[in-house]
Amino acid sequence: MSDSTTVLVADSVSKRVDGPEGELTILQDVDMSVCRGDATAIVGPSGSGKSTLLGILAGLDSPTSGRVTLLDQDLAALDEDARSGLRAGRVGFVFQNFQLLPGLSALENVMLPLELAGVADASRRAASMLDDVGLSHRAGHHPLQLSGGEQQRVALARAFVAQPSLLFADEPTGNLDADTGNKVIELMFSLRERLDSALVLITHDSALAERCDRRLTMHGGRLSGELARAS
Repeated sequence: MSDSTTVLVADSVSKRVDGPEGELTILQDVDMSVCRGDATAIVGPSGSGKSTLLGILAGLDSPTSGRVTLLDQDLAALDEDARSGLRAGRVGFVFQNFQLLPGLSALENVMLPLELAGVADASRRAASMLDDVGLSHRAGHHPLQLSGGEQQRVALARAFVAQPSLLFADEPTGNLDADTGNKVIELMFSLRERLDSALVLITHDSALAERCDRRLTMHGGRLSGELARAS
């Protein structure tokens, strides 16, 4: 680990699965670290292992070998409930397909991580965050009553409402048109900078990746090719 601000470390992480033709290596000896406030993009072709890596870094999946330390906790030492507890209120997620709960209103979706973390004033804080993303007038609407761009803005509000130390984003504009996607990205980076959250971003968009502090390339299960953001 680099210093006290390190929020994520992957040490020789590998992932192998059994396939019809034998063992398949998805990730091989991946090393990386992320500090508080860092924005790190992971780029690479489809099937290169990017989303698998993100799932392992977040503790949603387990590596075959190697170790992931998230928020100073060795994920291998925690059971599923403990990993969920570690993420609650401290780690946010934004996905390509939004993953809002259809039976809940926009406000209730944003409240959810606060309620899971036991925050007393969840409704007030969620309403304030919806206002920050320009959707206070949509608080009572359900996901199917919202456009794709509005759903992703609700997802951003949900991801940031607990002021997380770390945000994972997997192709956050993949289901949006270019103009809507650009607006969502501007909002995501604005919220991240305001809250000083670290960001790990999976993307095919090289222009989006260049907005990050670091760009890492995944190819054939290996991570390499770090570039600093242009000044």
